[in-house]
Order: sequence, then C-alpha cells, then structure tokens
Amino acid sequence: MAADPAPVGLSGGCQCGAVRYRLDAAPTGANVCHCRMCQKAGGAPFMAFAGVKLAELVWTRGAPKTFASSAIAERSFCGDCGTPLTWRGHGRDRVSVTIGSLDAPAAIAPVVQFSAETRIPWLDDVADLPSGEFSISVDPATLGNRQHPDHDA
Repeated sequence: MAADPAPVGLSGGCQCGAVRYRLDAAPTGANVCHCRMCQKAGGAPFMAFAGVKLAELVWTRGAPKTFASSAIAERSFCGDCGTPLTWRGHGRDRVSVTIGSLDAPAAIAPVVQFSAETRIPWLDDVADLPSGEFSISVDPATLGNRQHPDHDA
C-alpha cells in the first residue's frame, strides 16, 4: 500500500520552540532507521525521517547546532533542548528531517526501513502490548509544561 503524498509547507521544530523550520516541498523517501547511531541519537529504538532538497528546508526561527556523527553524515539538533531535527550526508544537496519534529507527524508515513539487521527484537511485539493512558497524580495545570505547541507561536 503506497503512502499518501506528503503536503507542501509542513512545519516543525524542537520541543522548546527555539528552532523552527518549514519545508517548501513535499518530503519524500520517508523511512525509519534502526542503525545504532540513530538509536543513540534519538534515544529510541529507531528514528524516522523524510527528505527534501537542502534549499527546500527553511529555518524560520533560530538555528540548530550540528554534529558530525560519522565520516559520512551530520545531524542537527536544538542546542537548548536537544531535540534531533535533521540528518544529512556530507556534501549532499538533500536533508532529512525527523518526522517526530514535524508539527503534524502523522502527515508522513514511512515507506521503507533501513538497518533492519540491528532492529531491536521486541519491536515486533509492541503493537500487541496493552494500551494504557498516561495519568499524573497532580493537576496538569501545575506542571508548568514547557513544550512548544505544534504550530508557530
């Protein structure tokens, strides 16, 4: 089953709102990557990405920090809150944004997975786990949520 085409003009950013971006083209090549570098960079079992030409990624607030995570690629992230934002092969004219950093992450469905040989085995069973609601024993209004909303503010 083919994924629906992604819309043009998607926006996203980091958790704290210091860095925001817009995609001036529909992202393509949506994927999940199970490599160990992605696991460590995202602090998760995998990372999800979708790409555009470098000129089609517009930083609309702030600027990310960049880390050369290997001899072939660099990753960008918010220097304030640490949110992973992009992956780019050195010298390439394409950049992939993290799907989770999009304001509407459900707009892009991965169509391929990479590095499946390092996929964490328990991922196969996650969909079968019981579902539960996250509840906090204190009034959420008193938590002082510092997460930026999923839109430009």
